[in-house]
Amino acid sequence: MPFTKTVKNDAYFSRYQTKYRRRREGKTDYYARKRLITQAKNKYNAPKYRMVVRFTNRDIITQIVYSEISGDKVLAAAYSHELKAYGITQGLTNWAAAYATGLLLARRALSKLGLAEQFKGVDEATGEHSLTEAVETEDGERRPFKAFLDVGLVRTSTGNRVFGAMKGASDGGILIPHSDRRFPGYDIETEELDADLLRNYIMGGHVSEYMETLADEDEERFKSQFAKYVEDEVDAGDLEELYTEAHAAIREDPFKKDEEAGEKKTKEEWKAESKKYKVAKLTHAQRKARVQEKIRELTQ
Repeated sequence: MPFTKTVKNDAYFSRYQTKYRRRREGKTDYYARKRLITQAKNKYNAPKYRMVVRFTNRDIITQIVYSEISGDKVLAAAYSHELKAYGITQGLTNWAAAYATGLLLARRALSKLGLAEQFKGVDEATGEHSLTEAVETEDGERRPFKAFLDVGLVRTSTGNRVFGAMKGASDGGILIPHSDRRFPGYDIETEELDADLLRNYIMGGHVSEYMETLADEDEERFKSQFAKYVEDEVDAGDLEELYTEAHAAIREDPFKKDEEAGEKKTKEEWKAESKKYKVAKLTHAQRKARVQEKIRELTQ
């Protein structure tokens, strides 16, 4: 064949660019997503559920999601800021809050599906590794609601908070296939899980230990770092009881609303809220005037 020159025009280069916008933006791992949403053909359009866990600076977002051709559909959702209705008003992004948010999601999802009574999960958090099993009913064996953990782009190192949310949902009665290797307290040499250490994390024991250490070593830093705890008169020794009561309250009523939250903000109110922290960009004329003002101040 004769030599044919490759014409490298726009159409040529467009083929070699990243296919999906969210991948270009670094927001979605499509390698993982493909495996989380692809369902076996013999399941006949049965939804494949996944537990989505995401963290922001001030909140934890947990959702039960399934995918359709038209897009993702959310079956149930729970947020850590909703824990205020159950008595947890501080540390809404720590490990203990992640566990409580996962527990809240599980109880909501199962209540919505009418499975809350059949699958109660673990009555009291012990830190032991367990998976939700099938139960016997009058109609035969009933398998648990199953979901797969979707961690997004988070680094899945041992002890990550994302596994706290997963543990909460698993203890809440949802079957999430997992091992105990990524929980705090797992010993890689003996290949055993220290259940007491994991329970310590679930009950906020690591926070209370740090509070006590910081209060002894640097009182000023303690008052600054734990200002909300000091304001609400929450001591290090109160945390375990606080989380125990919150877990019980979540199981009793997973749809409880925070009475102090008031009405939801409108779209315009949220815009005004975000603009509080946004620095307005100066025009060219304003920048020149600012420079002249500084010159005047220095020459006076």
